[in-house]
Order: sequence, then structure tokens, then C-alpha cells
Amino acid sequence: MKGKLEILATAVILCFTVTSSSAHADKCVKCHSKVTPKIVSDWKLSKHFQNDVSCSECHGSRHKKGKKDAHKVRIPTPETCASCHEERVKEFKAGKHAYAWAAMKAMPTAHRQPMALMDGMKGCGGCHKIGLKTEKEINELKRQGQKFGIASCDACHTRHLFSVKEAKQPQACQTCHMGFDHPQWEMYSSSKHGVRYLLKQDGILPSDAAAPTCQTCHMQDGNHEVRTAWGFLAVRLPLPEDEQWKKDRITILQALGVLDPQGKPTKRLEVVKAADVARLDEASWQKERDKMIKTCSQCHSPKFARKELEKGDEMIKQADRLMAEAIRIVADLYQKGYLKKPASYPYPFPDILTFHDAPTVIEQKLFKMFLKHRMRTFQGTFHMNPDYALWYGWSEMKQDLTEIKELAEEIKARAKHEKHHK
Repeated sequence: MKGKLEILATAVILCFTVTSSSAHADKCVKCHSKVTPKIVSDWKLSKHFQNDVSCSECHGSRHKKGKKDAHKVRIPTPETCASCHEERVKEFKAGKHAYAWAAMKAMPTAHRQPMALMDGMKGCGGCHKIGLKTEKEINELKRQGQKFGIASCDACHTRHLFSVKEAKQPQACQTCHMGFDHPQWEMYSSSKHGVRYLLKQDGILPSDAAAPTCQTCHMQDGNHEVRTAWGFLAVRLPLPEDEQWKKDRITILQALGVLDPQGKPTKRLEVVKAADVARLDEASWQKERDKMIKTCSQCHSPKFARKELEKGDEMIKQADRLMAEAIRIVADLYQKGYLKKPASYPYPFPDILTFHDAPTVIEQKLFKMFLKHRMRTFQGTFHMNPDYALWYGWSEMKQDLTEIKELAEEIKARAKHEKHHK
């Protein structure tokens, strides 16, 4: 008898909860159909609506009186989504997108940028908002009036439709993965891979024609980690056996501030580890490379896939040769007193993460060589886009190096002239 009463009580509670939730949702819909009608229409098209996921499931039920208590609305975070999508959120938290906010904040001169671009999310923050934030950071954003942009999942599954189909399209990646330092959209969409998929979307190629999307290669089986072998900056440990490449990579790591002049790890290396922007051991690199070869082998032979990816490795090596030479030229100007090293640089190397805040033309040329043209060189190769690899990448790096050499000679000549006429 007791068991039957417990079942009956549970049924009553569930019935009341559903009825209560449904009644609250009806009130939300009635009001918001006038205030924000497109939010309501998107929700009604969503799987959430089809499965009776009401407004209060994500936003709570404290907001009931229009503008008077609108501040009581709960803004979703990844934890909100995890109540139903636990495995996907777990994958997301283990991947690089989860570190996007931390990576942005870790940049040496991030604090110098206008707030609207960073925490205001109209520049770097507009894409890096996908990253997880600490409770302290969320409270600070709310204090600034920036209580939105903390959900993360809605960066790809845009609210309030939250469509899986939308998130599976390459255009879902386009907003962030384009432009100055990572034009993956431009590379992909004009590569044969991208062209074939866009022709599928237009109905020119049949829907079952082989054509990979960004997600095919970077989110195998829907895995939300979204990791790559080389990481964003294409630097990794352990150092290579090739002596010249080893020297070049050490120079680049010193200019990134993660190795000191003696080649020993710095405190910034811990920041790089925390932001997960580089593979720091052979096993983690190989794991991602093997995943990519498996994916490529759906359309190509494993041997072909392996060789094509090795060409990307080779282009990183060649790009590092040019990059290291340019870094050493600027470092030599510091050492010999021809160029004043900024006080904020902890070591006698240019800091190539200072971006446009680099104080002189030659240092800004170096930053663009690293973050714009070196990126295009190896990213264009891996994305099967010959024009980006050559003309927007390698060729630009060659020109950068020539200009840096010439600027260095002009700086030396000017310094000697000024010294002679004192």
C-alpha cells in the first residue's frame, strides 16, 4: 500500500510541476509575443518547444512582472545546458573553445583595448565569449552591465532556436574563424572541400556527395572538444630533432615569452598551458594527428592523408626559419642599443603577443609577420588552399623579412648619424 501511495504522490507532484511550468510558460509567451516576438517564434520552432522545455527551465521563474523584476531573469551558462546535455558540455569543457576567454585575457596588452572590444564583446570578446568564465568574471561582467554572452553554447547553437542542424553547417564557424589571424572560413570556402559542400547546399551536387565541413574534420562524431594537433599558434613541445628547426623554434618561444634567454620555462608558459593553445607533449599531438588521418581516410587513402598533413608540418618548419631570423634581427637591435626595448618586455626579445601595441614600425611588422602571414602559411596548407599558403602566407613572410632587414639598417644608420652629430 505504501508503495502505491508513493507512486501516486510522485505522479501528483509531477502533474503539478508540469501544469505549473506550463502555466508560467503561457504567461511568458503571452507577454514576450509582444515584447520580443522573434524570440518566441524561434523557441516555437525549436526542439525545446517540441519536448516541452519551457522558458523557466533555462531562465528560472522569478521574473513575473515585466520590467519591474526583469533583473531576476536567470541568464543561462553551460551548466544550464548540462542539465540535459551533460556529455556535450563535458566535451566542450575539455576542448579549446572553453579556454577562449582565458586566452584573450592572457594577452599582454588586452587591458589596453577599449572595454567595448573586450568585455563589451564587440571585438576580441565577441568571439572569445564562447570561453568559460569564473564566477568572479561573470559578476564583474554583470557589474559592467554585460550580463549576456556567458552561455557559450549559443555561440554555435544560436538562441532561441538552438538548432543542431545550424551548428553543423560550416557557416556556424564563419563569424569567428575568419579575418586577420585565422581566416579559416576564407581558406575553407574557396578550397575544393568547401566549394563542394557549398555546391551541395545550393543543390547543385547531390546531398550524399562527399564534401567535408569544418565539423567533419574538427568535431569528429560530434565531439565538442574541437582540438587540433598543432594548436592555434603552431608551436609545440618537445623540441624537434632537426637542429636548425630546434634553434628557430626556441627563438619563437622566447619571443612568445614562454622561454627565457637561457631557454628555460617562464611563468608565461603556465598561462599557455592553462589556455591550451599548444600541444606540450608528443602524445597529445599524435592523438590529434591520428584522429585527423582517420577522418581524411574516409575519402582518401591513409598514405595520401598522412603525406598531405606532413606538408603542413614542413611549411611550419619553413615559416619558422623566416620568423626566427626576423625575431633575431629585432633582438639584436635591442642588444646593441639601436632600439629601445619596452620596459614591459621581461626579456631582451620582442614580445610578439603585444599585437598593434608594439611601439615601432619594425616591431609591428614583426607582429604582423607572426600572427597574420605565418598563420596563413601553415593554415592555408592544412586547409588545402594553395593561394593562401603561397601568396597570402609564404610570399608575404618573405616580403616582411626583406622590409625588416631594410628597416633595421635604417635604424642603425640613423642612430650612428645622431651619435656622430652630438
